[in-house]
Formats: sequence, structure tokens, C-alpha cells
Amino acid sequence: MNSIVLEDDLIPDDLFPFTLTRSAADIRVGILTIREKWERLFQYSTRPDPEEKASTPSIPANLVPTVSLVEAIEKKNLNNLETLVKNHRKKIRYPWHIVQSNAEEISNDFELLTRHRISQPLSATNRVTESGNIFMEEGACVEFTILNASAGPIYIGRNTQIMEGAMIRGPFALCEGAVVKMGAVIYGGTTIGPFCIVGGEIKNSLIFGYSNKAHEGYLGDSVIGEWCNLGAGTSNSNLKNNAGEVKVWSESKKMFLAAGVKCGLFMGDYSKSAINTAFNTGTVTGVCCNIFGEGLTPAYIPSFSWGYRGSPKYKIENALRDIAIWKKMKNQSLSDREIQTLKYIFNQS
Repeated sequence: MNSIVLEDDLIPDDLFPFTLTRSAADIRVGILTIREKWERLFQYSTRPDPEEKASTPSIPANLVPTVSLVEAIEKKNLNNLETLVKNHRKKIRYPWHIVQSNAEEISNDFELLTRHRISQPLSATNRVTESGNIFMEEGACVEFTILNASAGPIYIGRNTQIMEGAMIRGPFALCEGAVVKMGAVIYGGTTIGPFCIVGGEIKNSLIFGYSNKAHEGYLGDSVIGEWCNLGAGTSNSNLKNNAGEVKVWSESKKMFLAAGVKCGLFMGDYSKSAINTAFNTGTVTGVCCNIFGEGLTPAYIPSFSWGYRGSPKYKIENALRDIAIWKKMKNQSLSDREIQTLKYIFNQS
């Protein structure tokens, strides 16, 4: 097996809040994470032994692999590789690039994951358009739904459930163990990560894993981290009233950057919102925020915020206790590594 090193030190630190708790290589875009694309689709080891590391090509961790990039690595043409890396079109530089790339990456991952494989049969209770563009893994339960894959593929992962009355348009990915609740309305460009629960209206958004948006409310052009919970009725704005350019907070540059006309919510891991929270256009929240308050949220909510009106920080011992409770609900536990990471972020915030 060929090896590469996916190196965070080779990229600017512009993927806040998601790289507070993970390598850029472990950001999900499409069906898989960047690391999984290298490992599962192109059969690369991304964690070589220490003695191999010195002779292993280093690749910026935010590069989505392509055939041309892989060919350059295999030919060990390092000059050409450096040029390809510099000019590579598929860089996830800022959080909004995850949203902007997601529909295309769902289609690319779908093709590579399902090639030469046969889908599990869909129940006759479903209303389906372009059934050949739908793939269902073993253990999935899908009944009395509307699945329209005419604009892009629909991938339904292992042991997932789509409840009755849900309406889904592709490109769409539902990853292992995730649940779509009754009557959900989900538009293209959406990925629901492993073991998430979703409901309400979702458009062109990505939820990394183990998070819940289980009730009514709108989520659009957004990225939600792991172990997050959006309370009932929570919605975000993804378009300014004047249809002007949305500016999003960059923690590394300590300023707002232009991110396009449509841009929603970027929520770091372990953060939660109270019922009926209204997120402003292009809002960024850090890690482990407990978000509540009147009116629209600020455009930036720092890590470990308790509310957003000048309240004291979320105490670290309370935050760790609450995360452990949430994780127990999905048969998971808080690891020592997570505890150390969260304590570090708390002390830096």
C-alpha cells in the first residue's frame, strides 16, 4: 500500500472551529472524510510508521484527492506534485468551502463507493424517481418516502432509517446509523453524518456525526460539527435581506471575510442551541457553546460561551459532565484525549 502524510502544518489555520478538535483531513465533505477518500477510495495509508515518514510525500491535509494528484504521487514526480498541490482546485480552505463542495463530492463518492456493487432493494411503499441513482446499504429501513434522484444520487448507509413521509432530493448522503424523522424535507447537497438524527427542513448542509437536528426548523448552507444539538424550532439565516455578500468570522485573521451570497451556520463540536434559537446569517460558533438568548445571535460566538449576552463562560467541569451525558445517550463515552483537548481549548478561550 502506498503511503502519504496528510499534514496540517502545510495549510493556513483557516478552518476554525472544526480544526480545533480534528485534523483538516478528518473533515467530512461528500460522503467520506478527506482521510477516508485517500484511504478507502485510493488505497493510501495516511498514517505511515515513523521510520517510513521521512521518505513519504507530505500532502496538505485539506486537499481532496483526485486522479491526477494520485498519479503524480505514484510516479514520485515530486516537481509535478508540488505544482499540482499549489494549483489544486479541490482545497477546503475555509468552512464555507465545505458547503460549496458538498454536492459535487457526494456525487464523486457515490460513484466510487457503489461501482460494481448492487443496491439493496427499495420497498414498494416508496415513491422513487431515477431508482438507478439510488444506493441502499444493508440494514437500512426506508418506507413510505419520496426519493428523487433526478438531480443527483442518493446514498443510504448501513443500518439507517428514513421514516415515513420524508421527502428527499439528491445529491444526498445518509451515513451509517443515522435517522431521518417523519415528514422531513431535505434538499440536495446535504450530508447527514454517522448516527445523527434529523428532522424539519435541511438544504445544502453537512452534519459531521453524532449530532441532532431532530425537530422542525430550517438549516441551510451550514456545517454542524460532532455531538451538537439544535433545539426544537432552531433556524438559521443563509441569505441577507438585501441579498448582499455574507461575511464570516475568521478566528485566525481576527476579522470577517467575504464568503459569498449564501452562507449559513458553522457550529463547532459539542455545541448546543436552546429551542427557537435564531442564528444570524453566516454565524460561527466555537466548541462547547450553550447557546440561548433573545433575538438573533451575534455573528460570532466564542468557545465555551454560556448564552450570548455577556454571561460567564461555560464551566469546564460542567461542560465535561454534560458532554458525557450526551455521549452516553448514543452508547459512547468521553475519552481521555477528548478531555485533554477540551481543557486546552477552554484555557485558550
